[in-house]
Amino acid sequence: MGLVTDLEQAVAKLAARRHGVVVATITGDRVEVRGTAGLDASTRFEIGSVTKVFTALTLARLVVAGAVTLDEPLRDFGFPVPTRGGAPITLRHLATHTSGLPRLPTGMLLGALLRPSQPDPYAGCSSLMLSKSLERTRLSAEPGRKFRYSNFGAGLLGLALSRRTGLNYEALVAREISGVLRLTATSVAGAVTQGYRKVGRPVPPWNLADLTGAGGLRSTVADLAVVVRAQWDPESELAPAAEAALGVEHRVNPFLTARLGWFSRRVKGSSEQFFHNGGTGGFVSFVGFDRERRVGVVALSDTRRPVDGAAFELLTALPSGR
Repeated sequence: MGLVTDLEQAVAKLAARRHGVVVATITGDRVEVRGTAGLDASTRFEIGSVTKVFTALTLARLVVAGAVTLDEPLRDFGFPVPTRGGAPITLRHLATHTSGLPRLPTGMLLGALLRPSQPDPYAGCSSLMLSKSLERTRLSAEPGRKFRYSNFGAGLLGLALSRRTGLNYEALVAREISGVLRLTATSVAGAVTQGYRKVGRPVPPWNLADLTGAGGLRSTVADLAVVVRAQWDPESELAPAAEAALGVEHRVNPFLTARLGWFSRRVKGSSEQFFHNGGTGGFVSFVGFDRERRVGVVALSDTRRPVDGAAFELLTALPSGR
């Protein structure tokens, strides 16, 4: 099948039971985009946890510049950090989800269970609230030992980097990532298309307050395609940070490895695939790529229904971009 046919089939598959979707394929330097419901490459979406990629790449940029180190303790950034087994939580642990911190700030989980449809659930996550949550947190494992996905940890990483640089998260990402790659629509602020819990059920936008580094960015397929190309382009200004981020490994299980901001998996008959997905109250996102074959896929939907399956199938089927 041709490239466009594969893309069109993926979009048709994803269009079912979703208000709208936009998908991009990246093969080398070529980008193809298809959308539904009037959505296109310039439509802005909440990208949820794909924000963690930007947070980790910002960390990698600062490490390359010598402003921080991966093994610098979180306590050095003014947080009341819990310990277990005598090992401190470091920036590396936060970026690879091996800190032992819970998925959500302490005190949020019960509220999330009692009010699953609550709009804007992270809006109260101020730096003060996060510090108080840390004081009450008991780690599930010694830092560095076990993988436990943590929005709490990723948000603290973004906040720590902001404290070190004196810039708020949006300004920091603009300086280290968006400005470097000339992204035009990636930011915390600004309007997005309407999101839906399911077709016909619109929901309001999310605001992650000081937990923004975990999932607060908004972006477009066009911008995210630029980020994907930078992962294999040796001439990109982001290349040293991309190498640093992908060079860090923590084995989650025999099939999955955590990197700085990314996950990776090996697929039979294919080379290693790197990816991250995300979701908010009314949006889902997927960004994946294969560095060896120089191909990638970005899929964004305005409906909270996963796109991962079709996105992975498309990524695996793409012809090499070399």
